[in-house]
Amino acid sequence: MKWSILHPDEQLVSSIQKSFRTSEVIARVLANRHIHTKAEAVPFFNPDWKKLHDPFLMMDMDKAVDRILKNIQIKKPILILGDYDVDGTTGTAALCIALKIFGGNVQYYIPDRQKEGYGLSTKGIDYAVNIDADLLITCDCGINAFEKVDFANEKAIDVIITDHHTPDEKLPNAMAILNPKRKDCTYPFKGLCGGGVAFKLISALALKLNISVSKYAEILPLITLGTAADIVPIIDENRIIVYHGLSLFHDLEKPGLKILLELSGLAGSISVGQLVFSVAPRINAAGRLGDANRAVELFVTDDEKRAKQLAKELDEENKRRQLIQQAVVDEAFLKVNAEADLKNDYALVLAKEGWHPGVVGIVASKIKEEFHRPTVIIAMENGLGKGSARSINGFDLYEALTACKDYLEGYGGHPMAAGLTVSSKKFEDFKKAFIRFANDSLSQNDMEATLTLDSLMTLQDITPRFMEFLDKLGPYGPGNMRPRFALSGAEIVGVPKVIGKTGEHLRFKVRQGQRSYPAVGFGLSDKYEMLITGKPVDIAFVVETNEWQGNTSIQLNVRDIKLTAES
Repeated sequence: MKWSILHPDEQLVSSIQKSFRTSEVIARVLANRHIHTKAEAVPFFNPDWKKLHDPFLMMDMDKAVDRILKNIQIKKPILILGDYDVDGTTGTAALCIALKIFGGNVQYYIPDRQKEGYGLSTKGIDYAVNIDADLLITCDCGINAFEKVDFANEKAIDVIITDHHTPDEKLPNAMAILNPKRKDCTYPFKGLCGGGVAFKLISALALKLNISVSKYAEILPLITLGTAADIVPIIDENRIIVYHGLSLFHDLEKPGLKILLELSGLAGSISVGQLVFSVAPRINAAGRLGDANRAVELFVTDDEKRAKQLAKELDEENKRRQLIQQAVVDEAFLKVNAEADLKNDYALVLAKEGWHPGVVGIVASKIKEEFHRPTVIIAMENGLGKGSARSINGFDLYEALTACKDYLEGYGGHPMAAGLTVSSKKFEDFKKAFIRFANDSLSQNDMEATLTLDSLMTLQDITPRFMEFLDKLGPYGPGNMRPRFALSGAEIVGVPKVIGKTGEHLRFKVRQGQRSYPAVGFGLSDKYEMLITGKPVDIAFVVETNEWQGNTSIQLNVRDIKLTAES
């Protein structure tokens, strides 16, 4: 892995250091985040709820609010139809909870991933008819559901789309479309997740009804969870939402999310990373392997006994998902070795009959991380493939799939993650077209993973003020990642330990001068022999607080290790 240490302007670093009366390493981190003055620092370090943008700046918001209020006033049923992932299910649950608080008659529906596919479905619209709903609100889906919206219109059902995926040039014939990525939408922040867009709708309704945030604040942890899981940038409005949402996790009103946190082994202060890696997989498993309506029910129920039952189901489902996923990962690696031309092809497109479509997204992420190139994983069944794609920086998946759309039955998503459907007859043509597009867009240099580091530092730089600074710099996530540093010429103390179920991790102690700290290297067991040579090493790492069995300590979470002479 190539290391790239950021080098902000030295005069700027010196100016920040003097202005903030702080250390050079802190000044460099601030410079890298474009926080140059105290005026810029105040809103960043103190995310203000009042700085959220007016929801009525979003195109069609006034139409959507008026239409929903009409149903609320006459108690006419409203159906919320959401996507089956974390963002969709948490956003759907938040809409249900809030609209009920506002006096609405609300029900929800999450389409079956296997039987109905992604997004707005015919079966979902039929369900709206059955419950006598004349208004359907999508969450995290619907922006390209042209035929389904037309079908709903034929059934005398008005559709309000809330989505954040990239729209086509043309938009569906819905009565209102809330999506900040619409070309004709001037909403100031484009980085909301699906639940974030739903939250803006909730906020607009509350403003119109003169209801304070405190009355519906219980939905904030759900929106925070969806924002974290959807890997959107934790900047602007997302930072404000997540900052305040995280503070409410210790005092959840409904039992479902509380029980799920306990099952995930989480207590005390919760981080974005913990939500992504511990909580989100359990929710995603509900839709990947079964009925995602269970996730929404878990979040909205007030019945603690039912919540425990649902949380246990999701936990068991997640364990089953892990086994299925690992089998597909192993087969995908074998396919790369057998079929891929890693020297000449700058993308990977893999497909197989029998792969579970519910895990292809995670598998695509793992293959992409290992080989550092855009990856498409497709589960084939009865002549039709359902696939997920994951990208690297600098390669827009949506643009790539649009260039290959002649070979696809359907597609949608973001620059970094997307979904697609392809027939087995057109698979080879799609594969060639996608790889050709990647080869034209990327270079050999793009195939080498780069680890961007904020600054060189010494262990002497780790002070109480430095740790407090790292704490205040959060919440972390895309757009505001935890600072990564480089330590040069460090000494390994004692004998490193290989840890983990399959011996994939390292635990060791590192010393520089009079200071020493414990270090952990996840997935770095291949560096073991380097550490026992006795030679000095350079370490790329983040500094974190480790809580274990009631004890708190500082440790280095290592990202990469090199012999000092090789750096």
